[in-house]
Amino acid sequence: MPSELLTERHGATLVLTLSDPATRNTLSPQACAAGIEALAVAESSADVRCIVLRGDGAHFCSGGNLQRLAHVRTVGPDEQRQSIERFHGFVEALRTFPKPVIGAVEGYAAGGGFSLALACDLIVAAEDAKFVMSYAKVGLSPDGGSSWHLAQQLPRALVLRMLWLAEPITPQQLQQFGLVNQLAPSGQALPQALALAERLATMAPNALASAKELVNAASQRRLREQLDAEREHFVGNLFDANGAEGLQAFFDKRKPDIR
Repeated sequence: MPSELLTERHGATLVLTLSDPATRNTLSPQACAAGIEALAVAESSADVRCIVLRGDGAHFCSGGNLQRLAHVRTVGPDEQRQSIERFHGFVEALRTFPKPVIGAVEGYAAGGGFSLALACDLIVAAEDAKFVMSYAKVGLSPDGGSSWHLAQQLPRALVLRMLWLAEPITPQQLQQFGLVNQLAPSGQALPQALALAERLATMAPNALASAKELVNAASQRRLREQLDAEREHFVGNLFDANGAEGLQAFFDKRKPDIR
């Protein structure tokens, strides 16, 4: 059976779990489609403030199912194009989702699994997790936006080494590069990701969405364009009810009651 996507609520956080432990949670078109749908529903729900993405069991995600890829070679390239587009739709949905998305990584995040982690806003990784761009080992090239995400944040030669040699990278190394935000003891990535999500859930969702939108667009804009966008977001948030409550709470020396 192909992997599936499980959903579970933890307070204001929606946990999305890639589930196929026997294959280290390989990706499937069905799971990606379910992820896109779950994010669309969560976007319109005021009760959901954050998303945590994780893998079922000991691993995050090992990327594409090689047995399925071998079968697709007997069918033709169009089926794989459609499958990749489904995966890319999930990546794009995570990237543009207006609420915080936290990846909770245990075990392996390999190939497309690494790509999926990079699409999250923040990554909490177990200290013994392993990240690897494994495509070259089987004669393939990256997908899931990994070449874009890595090239945005790391030197070109380092990215090529990661993609060409397919060597495992520790979360400690990725933390030094700024790609992993928080380390957790083995087995504690999910609890620590949920604790981080709880902190974010107490903050103004409109302000968080503005920050994510501004950061996502910054590399494509000139400074003047970014300044204009910041101005409009700032004014909009100042005159939002959460802006009024945030200011009053500061004056009252209390925690704000954010809606």
